[in-house]
Amino acid sequence: MTGVRKPNRRQSGQPTIADVARAANCSPMTVSRVINNEDSVRRDTREAVLEAIGKLNYRPNRAARSLAGGEQLRIALLFDNPSSSYLAEFLVGALEEAGRIDAQLIVQGLGDQPDDHGKDGKKLIRKLLDAGIRAFVLPPPLCDSQDVLDLITNEGGIAVAVGPGFASGTGAAVLIDDYQAAYDMTSHIIGLGHQRIGFIIGNPEQVAAARRLNGYRQAMTDAGLAIDEKLVVQGRFTYRSGMDAAERMLSAAVPPTAIFASNDDMAAATVAVAHRRHLDVPSDITVCGFDDTDLARSIWPELTTIRQPIREMTAWAVETAARLVRTKRNGTRIEAENKFMPYALVRRESDAAPSLASRKDEVRP
Repeated sequence: MTGVRKPNRRQSGQPTIADVARAANCSPMTVSRVINNEDSVRRDTREAVLEAIGKLNYRPNRAARSLAGGEQLRIALLFDNPSSSYLAEFLVGALEEAGRIDAQLIVQGLGDQPDDHGKDGKKLIRKLLDAGIRAFVLPPPLCDSQDVLDLITNEGGIAVAVGPGFASGTGAAVLIDDYQAAYDMTSHIIGLGHQRIGFIIGNPEQVAAARRLNGYRQAMTDAGLAIDEKLVVQGRFTYRSGMDAAERMLSAAVPPTAIFASNDDMAAATVAVAHRRHLDVPSDITVCGFDDTDLARSIWPELTTIRQPIREMTAWAVETAARLVRTKRNGTRIEAENKFMPYALVRRESDAAPSLASRKDEVRP
């Protein structure tokens, strides 16, 4: 006798959205809205659907999502020449969260020239908007570009900034207190006994870079220490710029006993320059970084640095972008959201008190 295949079962034998709807005594569309984490479902109904999903061991597919009014949510992650180690952390957090919420992540670079997020960048963003993408996650320096933020929001999109210098007035932003973090690291270095401390500035296009510089300056001032402007050198958050800055500082008539670089790439480059000059880190010179990327833990000696929770920040940005798009689709007015995450000073092997040979050359206040 030939069996009849039941229409409410997948060929694999797994339960379908119709099975869940029947068990929860609701419509398949309601089940799909619960799956998409939309707000337009009563609490008791949501609980019934979740209970049915658990009992049936139901695994949602994209066809179920389409019942809620559209294809799989697509989120564009745009970047513009950030440090390679920062971008690696950023992508891991974004990809993991996109997978968790079953969103499609579109990763798009805007070029490697300073002005590429201007005319050409706006052209690309408009192309993505025309393709129906409404959620954008923006790392530095794009997170600080008001033109980019305005373009996205004016066209009905959602922009979530990750690591901007200041909280956003539109869309959403997730950040740490860069000023205070740099102040704390500088104070830590001073506490080790250093007085002649160099600083490598980050990309001048990023507000966070200026805030880290201000934190360094204020900590030096509060400690009553003079700042030698020859030891405050411009970088761009790249390894190459860190090497150039470190060479300038260590070639000074009176070099610093410590260098604080405003990201790990430039700090790692400083360690390489010190080794090339046969200087031991940290016996001859202390080197500290910022971000706590994998690079900070993969060089020798491992870097003392500020831990910025990049993966967690990016995951929050992806989840928030998806949630705000769905909220807007439901006709609900969205408000600006700002999330401050905690940072931590992580001490490893690259810092120590200045050697006696170095201390005699330090400039006394």
